[in-house]
Amino acid sequence: MKALPLIALCVILICQTYCNSLDSCEGRCGYGTDENFSCQCNTACERFKDCCSDYAEVCKTAATSCKGRCGEKYNSANKCHCNSKCSQYNNCCGDYDDLCNGKCGGGGSVITDAELKAISEALYVLDSNKASASELIIDPQALVHDSQTSSKDDFAPKPFFSFLDEKALFSRPTYAAFLAVLDNYNRMTGQTEVLSPQQLAEQDTFLRETMSNTELGRELFAFLYTKGVYATEEDFIYDLKMMWFGLYSRNNNKLDSSGFEHIFAGEIKGGKVSGFHNWIQFYLLEKREKLNYYSHSFNGPWITYPDVLGLQFMWDGYYKQVGSAVIGCSPEFDFAVYSLCYITRPGRHCRLSMGGKELIIQTYTWDNSSYGDGKKFIGSAFPATPRN
Repeated sequence: MKALPLIALCVILICQTYCNSLDSCEGRCGYGTDENFSCQCNTACERFKDCCSDYAEVCKTAATSCKGRCGEKYNSANKCHCNSKCSQYNNCCGDYDDLCNGKCGGGGSVITDAELKAISEALYVLDSNKASASELIIDPQALVHDSQTSSKDDFAPKPFFSFLDEKALFSRPTYAAFLAVLDNYNRMTGQTEVLSPQQLAEQDTFLRETMSNTELGRELFAFLYTKGVYATEEDFIYDLKMMWFGLYSRNNNKLDSSGFEHIFAGEIKGGKVSGFHNWIQFYLLEKREKLNYYSHSFNGPWITYPDVLGLQFMWDGYYKQVGSAVIGCSPEFDFAVYSLCYITRPGRHCRLSMGGKELIIQTYTWDNSSYGDGKKFIGSAFPATPRN
């Protein structure tokens, strides 16, 4: 009888001890005992000596890889994970970004991090309505450590905004459309939002002015169109309206919230500020003495607008520990960047580039309700500071 190669002999010896070769572990790693299979693919199979023949290769070697696992359901038995929430919980496999993080949320072709950085740079260049240094002056004052953000101490005796040329900026169509929508909401969660026909029309005007009537908005659509995310501009605008303005319940089963309200207008939930990641809303409230700026815990590397800061403030009796925002950008840039990240990297870090410097946006999906064919509303989106 011809001698077996050493590697084949080893496989036979291992299987005599640990495995049964009638079935495979493909797609079964980490699951409990299944009597429908002749062999098992969980850690207990080594003890009970009923592992499948490919258990070591498929489940142990591949246990720290996302190969073939992108978008899988959470399984506590897995050593690392490859779903949309693993970034949030810091338990992604090492190759998650390379293998999964480029999957477009809209069902189109793969969108890489490099492509996201390229399109975000294009949007940055096209932001012709951003504030200039002569139109906007800020005074960040105190920079505090992360450990101090919960102290509720006011380290800034002066306002955050020293000057804003409202005449120059607020008269522009996208700003005017944004301001018209911004004041349509009740900040308290648990109270139903009732929107009039005029207020609903203001949403349409905002989408038209920011996305259809600007080069920046058209560039975003063109990118998503070429990647197969949207077939027409009408599909694009409709989806934006649903994901941003569709109402859902954050409290007391009332239709009390939307992505737009949460992120741009801000809300109060559980006795504190929730959301609120927009510089224009900050300016308006500070001007009306409804908001008191306390300090900042992060200041981005940008020396021109847009800039990114993590702000601490009190909003008419309610505190925000870290409200990060892109300062000085146009409404269309803010809206486009958050939309881009939510569509392509829902529920995880989205790595963009702004003036040659990395900008990380974190988005969250609202998983308790949906629109259309199971699509998820925007839960939140904001610039991620280094500690995020």
